[in-house]
Amino acid sequence: MIKKIILIVLLLPSVLFSQEERYPIFDVCKGLEIEAIKDCFYNTTKKHFFSEFKTPPIVENENFRGTANTLFVVTAEGEFKLIYVNTPYQEIREEVKRAFKVFPKITPGWYNNHAIEMRFELPIKFPIINNNNNSKITTTTVTKKESLLEVVEKNKIADSTFLEHQSKLNIPFTHQRYVDFEYAMHKAKATHTASKPYTYKEISQYYNLTEEKKKFLKPNKRTWVGNKIWNEHLLQVKKKDYWFTIDFLLDVQLGKDNSNLAYTFNNSRIVNINGEILDKLSFSTSYYESQGRFADYINSFITNPAANVRPKNSEGLVPGRGKSKGHRTDSHDYPVAEAYIAYTPNKYLQFQFGNGKNFIGDGYRSFILSDVSAPTTYLKMKLDIWKIQYTNIWMWNTEPSLSSISDPNEHARKYIAAHYFSVNLSDRFTLGFFETAISKGENGLDAGFFNPIIFYRSLEFNRGEDAGNAILGLSGKYKLNDNISLYSQLVVDEFSFKKVGDFGDWANKFGFQLGAKYFDAFKIDNLFLQLEYNYARPYTFAHQTPNLNYGNYSQPMGHLWGANFWEAIAIARYKKDRWSGSAKVILGKKGFDFPDQNVSYGGDIYQSYNDRFSDTGNEIGQGNTANIFIADVQANYLINPSNRTNLFAGLSYRNFSPNTALDGFPEGTNVWFTVGIRADLFNWYFDF
Repeated sequence: MIKKIILIVLLLPSVLFSQEERYPIFDVCKGLEIEAIKDCFYNTTKKHFFSEFKTPPIVENENFRGTANTLFVVTAEGEFKLIYVNTPYQEIREEVKRAFKVFPKITPGWYNNHAIEMRFELPIKFPIINNNNNSKITTTTVTKKESLLEVVEKNKIADSTFLEHQSKLNIPFTHQRYVDFEYAMHKAKATHTASKPYTYKEISQYYNLTEEKKKFLKPNKRTWVGNKIWNEHLLQVKKKDYWFTIDFLLDVQLGKDNSNLAYTFNNSRIVNINGEILDKLSFSTSYYESQGRFADYINSFITNPAANVRPKNSEGLVPGRGKSKGHRTDSHDYPVAEAYIAYTPNKYLQFQFGNGKNFIGDGYRSFILSDVSAPTTYLKMKLDIWKIQYTNIWMWNTEPSLSSISDPNEHARKYIAAHYFSVNLSDRFTLGFFETAISKGENGLDAGFFNPIIFYRSLEFNRGEDAGNAILGLSGKYKLNDNISLYSQLVVDEFSFKKVGDFGDWANKFGFQLGAKYFDAFKIDNLFLQLEYNYARPYTFAHQTPNLNYGNYSQPMGHLWGANFWEAIAIARYKKDRWSGSAKVILGKKGFDFPDQNVSYGGDIYQSYNDRFSDTGNEIGQGNTANIFIADVQANYLINPSNRTNLFAGLSYRNFSPNTALDGFPEGTNVWFTVGIRADLFNWYFDF
């Protein structure tokens, strides 16, 4: 027995140490403890590489900001071997290859009592500053589950699949998706986050999209169908001077609410095409062929018989999407088309012309410009230079509830010119100024409004009394620390300085927003929290004629609720691997009009303010007061990282209690559960 114990004591250290993993050893690292060898290997590798690597001139000339991920191995013979470089620049690949050729031969890694090959990944962040001290080498040995072949294959798939990541195309704007981008920009110094959607080129300076999506690729999918479902676009063509992708996508939902409806559904078939020509001309088009039946309160809104919102020659209005016609007996058919062409002449400037949505603000809501109404024709110019970002947007809006003067069967048009000037006053504080002018008429947008640097208010005033409408705005964002940002908006539609002490005067029309965002909340990775408060005085954004209000397609261009309300919002978002989810709670009070009176209490921006309730004594929630409570929970599972297709499930609760029943806004409680599959392309807003 004693002999056995002695034998175990003698053999145990040998067994333990033989299983221990040891990193490769440079000559300068010899004699160190095992744990110190790891850090020494990392530091010496970076020192060797960045002392040799020279940024190619073309990369410097184009002011490239992004990351090139380099995969290499240290063989069992102690030699450095480059495997793969994930970058669109061939010049970077060649320079990385040259830098690795001059590495010395070192003592190889060790595991299970023999030399092994170890693989490593080195991110090269451009521009290169201080030898990329923030670039961390990561490692996975051959003892791990994923083989080297699989890693190489995954990198190759990512490089050939995500062509849009270095393009100037828009990243489709959804609040859940943009959390990561805003956090990456928040951690950087002096950034502009309000003007949305962002472009891939813009975000690549702060966030490695390819690295993120690469984690979700499935390189073991060898069949055509498997790759199309899990990894790739349906069709992808890449040539020297151009590329394009085509996807057939879905937004298919099935659900049930607590009304008498048998079930709810949405069935959208979507064709999505994206591409780029010669790095300067980008294009995107999406067509949605859709039928749907939603929760009872949404269906009531769609078929709202109120004359001031009901589209002429139509059977309804789907919120955020546009006109609909009847489908079956109690559902809606609503086609939507969106497209744009972008021209990027240089690294400072981009022009876009298309039909779609834009958003200006840092909150969940925006008074300045939101994406709650239907897509509209727009021309946009965006300038990024020094500490300034300047966005000009010209919009050709449609009012389907109003008839054109020349043709009673044609919808009335309105024209909006808006510009937003954002300046970084410090690394933490950003201030923004907004101005918009609204005009109507048969001759289109006045040529004077195409001047990108003129003050619209002066131009609008000189065109004639009540010939247009002007709105001014101010926004601010402050980086409190590395995880928390504060933001705000103030929008003034009209303000009487003579009655500055009397907020009850009807002419004091303004709205404001206060909010805070908490990234990686409570030190929990990918947990995002947001609090927001919105307030809008009665008659804000309204006008004496509806064709000069701040609206489009019978919905506001600003906050979804219009005016005459206060609202408090709490949002939590979280993601883990392919899973993501959100929870949202909204509490508010809004004043509506009474259905049997031709009097405006200031909540409906499509009612003329000439029919106002009173000149004085106006207060928030006046009129047909409604208390609103909404709770919503969503869960998503990412299927394909290329086209952002997700499985999802959602549960919402809505309690709406007005003093008097309203057309289009049924009172009571609605509970709605829905599941489905959809592409992450735009925001649905059902929280009204």
